[in-house]
Parts: sequence; structure tokens; C-alpha cells
Amino acid sequence: MARHVSRRRVLAGIGATGTFSIAGCLDAIGGGDNGDDADAMVGILQPESGDLGDLGTPIADAAELPGIQLENDGADFTIDLRREDTETTPDVGVDRAQALLDAGYPSVTGAASSAVTITCAEDVWIPNEVVAISPASTSPAITDMDGRWLLRTAPSDAWQGDAMAEIAVEREDADEIATMYLNNDYGQGLNDEFVAGCEDRGSEVIAEVPFEPEQPSYDSELESTVGEEPDLLMVVGYPESGQVIFRNFYSDFDDGTTILVPDGLIDPSLPGQVDNPMENVIGTAPSARGDGRDDFIGLYEDEFGREPGVFNAQAYDATAVHILATLRAGEVDGPAIADNIREVANPDGEEVGPGNLDEGLEMAANGDEIQYRGASGPVEFDDNGDPVAVTYDIGRYSADGYDVEDTIEYES
Repeated sequence: MARHVSRRRVLAGIGATGTFSIAGCLDAIGGGDNGDDADAMVGILQPESGDLGDLGTPIADAAELPGIQLENDGADFTIDLRREDTETTPDVGVDRAQALLDAGYPSVTGAASSAVTITCAEDVWIPNEVVAISPASTSPAITDMDGRWLLRTAPSDAWQGDAMAEIAVEREDADEIATMYLNNDYGQGLNDEFVAGCEDRGSEVIAEVPFEPEQPSYDSELESTVGEEPDLLMVVGYPESGQVIFRNFYSDFDDGTTILVPDGLIDPSLPGQVDNPMENVIGTAPSARGDGRDDFIGLYEDEFGREPGVFNAQAYDATAVHILATLRAGEVDGPAIADNIREVANPDGEEVGPGNLDEGLEMAANGDEIQYRGASGPVEFDDNGDPVAVTYDIGRYSADGYDVEDTIEYES
């Protein structure tokens, strides 16, 4: 492996385009020339700016962490990682996905926004046999795509929508419910699942209002939802838009209405940005309660000096599986990696996780039977590329940030 390089020096290699390649700065983690001699090459395609920028950069950091960890541990393999910024838009995402393809990356940890992931899969990954594992895209539509080339360590919102409906109807006793949702694949898909779950449980959805991202005001949408005096308002969005929505709500619409939000709006910094404790807001997000959780948290905090957030564990797991599958395949090649993803992730075999990832690389390269037990969970993929089980954290905002209070478990 190459010598250890500090975060300050690594960050100095980020260009004006937002592109980061450890290969470009270090001749890859461990040597090589632009990845030509790499044992594994993984692109990291995440939104480090735009509506999801606040969440996307920590996700990208977590996706990079296995490479940093393996370098620090002195693992005897060359791992080439390169970061690209989707800017939270499908067009830029496709451009950056194509850049990774052109540079020879056969596997990608990405994207975050479901709209970006779906477009990249249709336009770049599936036609060119690139294996992508999204750590954060939850649209139910992804289930019906090609599970050989597109997988995810994040669960489908077919589960989260039902979990949120259970909270709204059975825990919050809401009889009349309104929704506001981001007008994209993520927002529409989760809204539809939530509405169906509420109606199946006997509650009435009195308003469903889509909204566009990063608008200067959401007063009109709030008037059409909170103005109808629902027992509960469900909001699907991303942090940049969420800041404006909540500022508008607390300024002109705060009547004590309970607000329920999903993973895209779980950001502990929101109360400070909105200048309100947001104690009426409860949320759900996929949990990070895997066997390797404690090891991952320690690695993340040591490297980045902060606690990991939503989808960070899923991003670490996605990159780790990519690396293990590539080494088991014995070649840096999309179809070969696809053939080995489930071989290293699904039962049975010797357990590998964040705590013994370097040993796992040796076992994978030797062709040993292994199963990756991750930070987020078991990381077992079904035929569609979806996780076979998930635990959702249920939490609440306060002046101190966001605290998890309970969990709901689902299994296919």
C-alpha cells in the first residue's frame, strides 16, 4: 500500500469540478498509474452540492472510508477510488457517471437521489455493464430495474411508506392527513406508498401537494396542506428545500400540527438552521444497526471528526462489497464483479465486516466463501438487488438536534 496521506493533503487534490481521485493524487491507494495496476476500482457518485449537498458529502466520505481504512491498515492491495459530484441533478449525474465510465471504473457507489440513480442506470450503467450500488436511493421504481447491475444497501420506500403510515395512523392517531412531496421519483414514490398505507388503515388523505426543489417560498403549498387543518402533515424533501419549508411553517403556519418526515429530511443541523427546536417534527430513516456498526462508527469518527449520519453506514457497506466482489472476481471488470456481488454479500461463509475488512480482502482474493456483515445490517441482496430486511429508526427533533426513540423492523 502507499504511504498514509493526511485528509488535508487528500482534499488538496479535489479539483474545481468537484472531481476527486485518490488515483490522481496518489497513483491510486497503493500505487499504479490512473488505476491501470489497481486490484479494485470504485467510483463514488454522490451529491456534494445542490439540494442534497448537506447529506451527500458525509455519504461520500463514508463511501471513501473503506479505501482510507485499508491504506491505514497496510492492506496488500491497490484500491483506486474516485469521487464525483452529481449536484443533485440527473443531467449532471449522467455526465459524471459517464466520466467514471470513460476513466475505466466498472463499479460505482451511487447515487443518492433516486431520480439521479434511475437516470444514470438507464443511460450509463446498465447499457455499459457497470455495477452500481446505491446507499441512499429508495424509490420503489428501482426494484423493477435490472438487479444484476443496480443494487442498493438502502431499502425501498415500499417499506418506509408503510412504516410512516403505521406511525401516522396507529401511533399518532391521525384521521385526516395531508402530504407535501418533492416532485421527483423519490418524493412521488414515497408519497404514493404512504398514502396507500394510510388509506388501508382507515385514515383519509385530504391533500397531496407536490413541490419543486429550492424555491424561495413554500407558502402556497403550506396553505394547501396545513391550511386544511389536518391531524398530521407528511413532508418528503431534501435539506435545502426543507430549511425554507420549515422557516415558512414556523413563521406563518405553526398551529401545533404534527409533521412527519422521512430520511431525506433527517439532518440534526435543521433546528439551528430554521431557528426553531422543531419539537413537533418526527421522522423515520433506515437504521444502521449491523454487526459492524461500532467498528464503523469508530473508524468514521477517527477519520472525519464527527458522528456518521443518515445513509453513511450504507455507503461504507456499498464500497466494501464492491471491493470484496472485485477481488473475488480476480479482475476489474463489470460482468465479473456482478457475478460475485452476492457471492461475497449473501450467506453462507466466513463473516467479514468493518472490523476485519483487510482480512476479508485476502479471503476474497483466495476465493474463500465469505459473507459481508456490514455497518448498516447484513447486506444481503435479493434477486432485484434490494436488501432482504431493514430496521427503521423513529426519532424526534429538538433544540439539541435529532434523537432516535424507537425502531420498526421489516423483512421480505
